[in-house]
Amino acid sequence: MRIILAQPRGFCAGVVRAIDIVERSLERHGAPVYVRHEIVHNKAVVDGLKAKGAVFVEGLDEVPHQAVTIFSAHGVTQAVEKEAETRGLHVLNATCPLVTKVHIQGRQYAASGRVVILIGHAGHAEVEGTMGQINGRVLLVQNERDVELLDLPNDTAIAYVTQTTLSVDDTRGVIAALHRRFTSVVGPDIRDICYATQNRQSAVRELCKQVDVLLIVGAKNSSNSNRLREIGAETGIPSYLLANGSELDPAWIRPVDTVGITAGASAPEAMVQDVINALRKLSEVEVTTMEGREEHVEFRLPAELESELQAGQHSR
Repeated sequence: MRIILAQPRGFCAGVVRAIDIVERSLERHGAPVYVRHEIVHNKAVVDGLKAKGAVFVEGLDEVPHQAVTIFSAHGVTQAVEKEAETRGLHVLNATCPLVTKVHIQGRQYAASGRVVILIGHAGHAEVEGTMGQINGRVLLVQNERDVELLDLPNDTAIAYVTQTTLSVDDTRGVIAALHRRFTSVVGPDIRDICYATQNRQSAVRELCKQVDVLLIVGAKNSSNSNRLREIGAETGIPSYLLANGSELDPAWIRPVDTVGITAGASAPEAMVQDVINALRKLSEVEVTTMEGREEHVEFRLPAELESELQAGQHSR
């Protein structure tokens, strides 16, 4: 059996930064540190951080007064930020810088008097955080049909921003619908779409030209992992989402010659290797990695952790 690995796949810079923040906070402050919401949508990552002393909560009322508290990569509302300040919590913000950029864009559009349209998935943590970061009217649309149902005059001045786990391809139709419906529309440049989401989706489309079945390593509640599975299915390739090798169904890969594997932006490479090991139990395998875009993006840590990291490097 041939296994072809997508390139790129797995962790993006925002996820790496978020995990680093939790781990370095534990090193600096000791356990426990409290994390509001899953730091990223992956059970293996969350369980690994729990084992080191991180405590995951959904509400700040579960956090002791003045405790070290980390906001997840998905971002939080201004109300949550104010609640943390009122309760005297020591906050480290692990919000992905690309999510923060969307917040800033949305606030700028609202301040200019436009109604902000957020393209995203209802109920997703990032969407809830973004809607709560923009002062002004924010309306959520998930598809082109939602655009038609917006209760706004056609001459309303609008601006759109998008959930970062959506790609250019995901949003193109909705953006076109906004331009058809409204006479005054502005939005961010295509270059502002999350690089990691776009790269992983483009890689899957290329991978599907070379394989008989596609396996996506990621969590069931991971938006970007689910989208990778949908893209595989759209190309006509049987596509399955699994968290690790234990979830591999042998029926998926019998009889096939070539298996493609990718991973969502919050899935660690160890889980990819776990799936490969599960395949090895069923057949001899030859593993190759497709040619693809190399990612070299790195995001800085919060100042207090970055200064500590630099001090540690100087002391060696």
